[in-house]
Amino acid sequence: MLHDQPSTAYACDTAPMRLSRRALLAATAVTSLPTSSSAAEPRGHLRTGFESLAADGYARISGRRVGIVTNPTGVTRDVRHIVDVMHTDDRVNLVAVFGPEHGFRGTAQAGGSEGRYEDPATGLPVYDTYLKSGQPLADVFTASGVDTVVFDIQDVGARFYTYIWTLYDCMEAARLAGKRFVVLDRPNPVTGRAALGPVLHREFASFVGRQPISQAHGMTVAELARLFNGEFLSSPVELDTVAMSGWRRSQWYDASGLPWVPASPNMPTPDTALVYAGTCLFEGTSLSEGRGTTRPFELLGAEGIDGRWAAMLNELGLPGAHFREAYFTPTFSKFQGRTVGGVQIHVHDRDAYDPVRTGVALLVTAKKAWSGFAWRSDHWIDRLTGSTSVRTAIDAGAGVDEVVAGWQPELAAFRRVRREYLLYG
Repeated sequence: MLHDQPSTAYACDTAPMRLSRRALLAATAVTSLPTSSSAAEPRGHLRTGFESLAADGYARISGRRVGIVTNPTGVTRDVRHIVDVMHTDDRVNLVAVFGPEHGFRGTAQAGGSEGRYEDPATGLPVYDTYLKSGQPLADVFTASGVDTVVFDIQDVGARFYTYIWTLYDCMEAARLAGKRFVVLDRPNPVTGRAALGPVLHREFASFVGRQPISQAHGMTVAELARLFNGEFLSSPVELDTVAMSGWRRSQWYDASGLPWVPASPNMPTPDTALVYAGTCLFEGTSLSEGRGTTRPFELLGAEGIDGRWAAMLNELGLPGAHFREAYFTPTFSKFQGRTVGGVQIHVHDRDAYDPVRTGVALLVTAKKAWSGFAWRSDHWIDRLTGSTSVRTAIDAGAGVDEVVAGWQPELAAFRRVRREYLLYG
């Protein structure tokens, strides 16, 4: 999921949203709440945005020519794809599908897509959105003949997971093309309790972070859509967010009752998502982030690392996690076919675990434990963290607490803005 493209410049107001804009949004944005409130749902039952849409007889998209931005995660709880379900329902006029990175059916690896084709299962035209934004993407929506664009993709809660920027780009393109935009909500698998980590600086914008949000945003895709519409789009799109019922901000994915479909080839389990917001930072280093193993982002290492790294980490007493000396041989990506040493993260208390702080601790100790530690020459770490601050602080010898303290003022400001767009208590 971590492949850059040139940053697209948008004429966005960098200040907090003005009252006049809030008034405009009140006229253009709709939040469609479920027909039954969360209090009325059976205990433990969660209804996704798609389930709420279907339960209402697809009234929100009745009489519309609909196109869906989705991928393999857009499934019902009995793991049928929503495109297959809606295609056979006479109440829905589904005319197009839009595939992001990895493709609609998920046949492409990181940095790839499926291109333009007709879906063999439904006969629907599938349009490629990957690496498209602005007017070129608006032209795709226009060419498809849709008047309503629906988004349904499972996010994992981290700023650099590119599907939320597919959401952002599609919203901006729908605005340019004069299309209505509907977001079907799904849970944040690592809870929505809090925003964590550094906030992106706009000069470091890329496809792993278009706008200034925190590294772990603690929001659902519908909440992010509301935030994007209110704070970052050059002007609002006609937005309808179809909320979930029965979801609580403190809820982990395994309590949702929903099946887990790998959100991308290297996001195989919810455990991966739990650590990803911190360990993905190793994409910006000379160490392996575990790609090419069965535990990507949980295994980290390089040739020449031994058990001293795990010992250093365990001495820190980081909340919620233990670190095991580990050896592995990646089948692709960094150190392909070579045995490397490092650590495996074992999260034993996920409520206490802070993935971003842990990620910083991993970087600080890796630099001390291994003489071969280096940042990627393109300073990719700055794109991932959102500025030069984390890299330069670690290079200057700062400890974990000092690095984390450096982003607290910006994080506090983002949390205040974020609060305005939350849908769930």
